[in-house]
Formats: sequence, structure tokens, C-alpha cells
Amino acid sequence: MPEPVMTPDERLQSLKNIVTLGYALYAVAIFSGITAVVAIVVNYVKRDDAVGTWLESHFRLQIRTFWFTLLWIFLAVLTWIILIGWIVLGVTCVWYIYRIVKGWLNLNDNKPMYLPAVPVAGSPL
Repeated sequence: MPEPVMTPDERLQSLKNIVTLGYALYAVAIFSGITAVVAIVVNYVKRDDAVGTWLESHFRLQIRTFWFTLLWIFLAVLTWIILIGWIVLGVTCVWYIYRIVKGWLNLNDNKPMYLPAVPVAGSPL
């Protein structure tokens, strides 16, 4: 039996649910880092489905947040011995929380994370 075809609204709602799951997993990762690994896998598996939608920017934000956080934690560990690592780790934690909260709030308001590079015809930009 063929799979039922989703309407555009159902497709967007499904993607929005996946993005919400991603933000939730990244938030829980503050206490248990393994959930960030689950979230990044979900992001990579589902991001192609969001191409051309306003949710694409949320997938991009989540993926970039994961990799840049990993990079900054690595640098914090490298500089731990000279105490700069404490500052790098603290700033990274604040930046991480900010990005998750900002993304989740934009998602809740049905807004993309970034403005389009080229204004869309008929838009006020």
C-alpha cells in the first residue's frame, strides 16, 4: 500500500515538530551531552526535507551550534591548564544557551532564524 501524501501544511508541521525535538534535545544536552549527538543525527537526516522552507534556517542554526560548541569546548580543554579555558567554557555555555533559547522562541513565533539573502518579490524588505 502506498504511503499517504502529506499536504504542504502537514509537511511543515511535521518539520516544525522535528525542529522542536532538536531544540529540546540540545537543551537537555546541557545536563547530558549524549542528547546533542542524537539531535545532530536527526538534523542531518531531516534537513533536506526542509530545503526551501522557513524551517531550513532552524536546521542550519542547530547544526552550526553543535559543531561550533564542540570546537569551543575542545579549545577550552586545550587551554584549561592556563586558566583561559574556564573563560572560554563559560562564554561557550552562555552562547549555547542563547542560541537554543533564541531559536526556540523564533520557532514558536513561526519565524526563520535568518533573513533571506535575497529579498523575496513582494516582501517589505
